Amino acid sequence: MSKPNVLVLGGVGFIGRNLVQYLVENNLANQIRAVDKVLTSTANLGAGHAEAFNAPNVEVMQSNLTSVAGIKRAYTPAEGQEKFDIVFNLAAETKYGQTEEVYQEKVLGLSVKVAEAAVEFGASKFIEVSTAQVYAEGKKPSKEGDKLEPWTNLAKYKLQAEEQLKQINGLPLVIVRPATVYGPGDFSGLSPRIIIAAVYKHLNEKMKFLWSGDLRYHTVHVKDVCAALWVISQKAQLNTTWNLCDKNDTTQEKINKLLEPIFGIKTGFFGTMISQAAKLRLKQVTEEINDKHLKPWSELCKSVNIVNTPLTPYIDQELLYNNNFAVEGSAVESLGFDYKNPKITEELLREQIDYYVNQRLFPTV
Repeated sequence: MSKPNVLVLGGVGFIGRNLVQYLVENNLANQIRAVDKVLTSTANLGAGHAEAFNAPNVEVMQSNLTSVAGIKRAYTPAEGQEKFDIVFNLAAETKYGQTEEVYQEKVLGLSVKVAEAAVEFGASKFIEVSTAQVYAEGKKPSKEGDKLEPWTNLAKYKLQAEEQLKQINGLPLVIVRPATVYGPGDFSGLSPRIIIAAVYKHLNEKMKFLWSGDLRYHTVHVKDVCAALWVISQKAQLNTTWNLCDKNDTTQEKINKLLEPIFGIKTGFFGTMISQAAKLRLKQVTEEINDKHLKPWSELCKSVNIVNTPLTPYIDQELLYNNNFAVEGSAVESLGFDYKNPKITEELLREQIDYYVNQRLFPTV
């Protein structure tokens, strides 16, 4: 059986770069095209990712996927090549706290346009990578058919995109909803908490978060996401939806307990009473929290001659609410997929940190 040609939209981003590496290392695709607005030369690629992008069957294309011309370029095969069979859509605005207009264009509008092009260019599978933040907040892990009530603006537009894609005639759609994705190349999943831990080590203070240790913050390792995306692309029926989440039942406390030995710090929580008081003026509290972390992070980086880093301890207000992020991710195992990283470990977090330490973007731990 011949291998498919694969188009990875948002291919230089966090999940995208890991997916390209996974496809290359496992020799799964004939031709791979990674399309992104960001150039690989400015994307802070780790050694393994850079090597994958240099593979002979990988083509990297810089293109604006909010424009019709950019989308057409992305889908048009190179001379002598066949069409792209499988399209993974990982292209979207991923920052929290952006305006509704930004999400309208760079999440909803982008997804609809690239999906319409998938129909036009005859793709056989279109995998839309959404987010599990589309589910209603709650301690009970959400299954694929559970109540939808997005609790971030980003998720609100991801859900609108899902709904509009379902209306596109002839779109060979499968939707994937991951929990918090972490691993090498992560900027916004667990990285802000890791960076904050480095700041508290620098300040020689105890690190305390709002709310309590049992607040759920469910996770999935990026390598499992990539492996699952491939299995889904091969085995999932069209018009199905799949959650991705490990078995760790990750909470704030579990994350903190892993960060303590890595940075040699003590951690704790402010508890419900103080947190409820903070909630009443959360905008101001968010600013105070970020002010406390940003300047010491800058000083810490300068002290070890790191002049420029994309990493930041900044946390958006939307992520400071008392929202449990709990996801049930076992349904995908019915396709023959197996979570290789079912629990977060100190080793996995150190690997994530080393990815940036090796590029001189994070102080040596």
